[in-house]
Amino acid sequence: MSGGQVLQLAALVAIGLLLVAMFLALIRLVRGPNLGDRILALDLITVLGAGFIGAIAVLTGFWLYIDIAIALALVSFLSTVALARYLFARAGRKREGAGRP
Repeated sequence: MSGGQVLQLAALVAIGLLLVAMFLALIRLVRGPNLGDRILALDLITVLGAGFIGAIAVLTGFWLYIDIAIALALVSFLSTVALARYLFARAGRKREGAGRP
């Protein structure tokens, strides 16, 4: 087995494992139980998507896909931070409202 064949096999195995992980994260996204779990599951799915795009780049040799994966990971990070800020703000409003008679 040559080095190129080993790399293709590793990329195919990585794609398979990433798809299984995406399926499990999709189950967590649907089942919850709360909004925080759903946000983390969505973030995990996007990070796994970036890994999937990277594995496709290795498999096809089209290295522009790496730039796309990096952009997806950056957008995913920013959206997760925005949603976390929303959760903290919502929790703060609930706490302030609970203290009133």
